[in-house]
Amino acid sequence: MATHEPTAAGRGTVRRLAGTLHRRPRLRLALLLTAPLLWLAVLYLGSLAVLFVSAFWTTDSFTSQVVKVWSTDNFHALFTTPVFRQVILRSVGVALAVTVLCAVIAFPVAFYTARVARPRWRPLLVVAILTPLWASYLVKVYAWRLILSEGGLADWMLAPFGLSGPGYGLPATVLTLTYLWLPYMILPVHTALEQLPANLLDASADLGARPGRTFRSVVLPLVLPSVAAGSVFTFSLSLGDYITVQIVGGKTQLIGNLVYSNIELNLPMAAALGTVPVAVIVLYLLAIRRTGALNSL
Repeated sequence: MATHEPTAAGRGTVRRLAGTLHRRPRLRLALLLTAPLLWLAVLYLGSLAVLFVSAFWTTDSFTSQVVKVWSTDNFHALFTTPVFRQVILRSVGVALAVTVLCAVIAFPVAFYTARVARPRWRPLLVVAILTPLWASYLVKVYAWRLILSEGGLADWMLAPFGLSGPGYGLPATVLTLTYLWLPYMILPVHTALEQLPANLLDASADLGARPGRTFRSVVLPLVLPSVAAGSVFTFSLSLGDYITVQIVGGKTQLIGNLVYSNIELNLPMAAALGTVPVAVIVLYLLAIRRTGALNSL
């Protein structure tokens, strides 16, 4: 079977091209990044642009058809209708509550896995933290629905104290979202604590600082960027979630539920509602940028 050897001219072209790319690293980098950047621009940024543009359209009240006429009525309704304002504030409050709870729970867990546990057990503990992420999202949420149901595990555990579980509603939503996104907070905090130089803690103790002072003056400033980095995930994922609140939230409404319910009835209003989480997350990223959190992602 005959084989085709590359010609001398072909080999020379390949060598010249390789030499050009070797001498011009910026050109090489541009060629490598062109395809993924185009993919990002067309699919992600393009979809956001379409979302923002469609938010200025209106819907015919008789036919429910989208009318491509520019109007700010949707955004005016967002800020003037009490229901929309309440839902937006409630959604931001839930996202902040989940973020705070994740930070409070994650720090002692990460401190144990990074500084207290034996070195041979640390990788296994990290795997145990990651294990819930491998399970189905819906399976975990429905498991919490069973736990929080009337006569469920929560009621059974609190019954000896004369208490009952939270049932379905806003507390159940916050609790379930905290469980879902907690690993995203533990991992960056664990990494920061693991990289914390032990000599800094020893020097603080040698200078007479008590554990509380060492935590405030040494540990917390160094770990804070990682906490802020983890909060980017917990805050954004909680703000845009709508499935959890439908399953365990009872009658509670968040932004995601309103977007879902308006997609078929009033697409421009759904688009306007969808721009709210995007704007809030952008403002949140700008607010934490000075902490160095974006460098820790």
